[in-house]
Amino acid sequence: MEEERRKQEVEEAIAAANRVLMNLRQAETALSSAGSWGIWDMLGGGMFTTWIKHSRIDDARTSLEEARRSLRSLRRELMDIDIPADFKIDIGDFLNFADYFFDGFVVDWMVQDRINTARRQVDEAIRRTEYIVNQLQRM
Repeated sequence: MEEERRKQEVEEAIAAANRVLMNLRQAETALSSAGSWGIWDMLGGGMFTTWIKHSRIDDARTSLEEARRSLRSLRRELMDIDIPADFKIDIGDFLNFADYFFDGFVVDWMVQDRINTARRQVDEAIRRTEYIVNQLQRM
């Protein structure tokens, strides 16, 4: 009976981790797109390019909020089977106001730097979550 319960807890943790991965991959896609638009913006893309870039940033922010909720669920599931999990995901505010109203290379470069930092953080969170899934599948 105890083994069956543990197996169920592991399956629940895998399902929670897969939800996290789905949200993180959506954020990764949106950040990649924002980064591409950000390069165009730094090259003088104008207000339309800035708008598209921030639309993608907003998509990433939404996916990361979902990922945060999913991570809370994953943490609870991992605690049930005594596995610690510590994730950090933050994409900041991206200087939205400054980017629209002081559109220029320096501000665009600062926003691009924040996009790249967020992409690295999301990539790391994906790697950690994939590692947890692999460990859970071996249990």
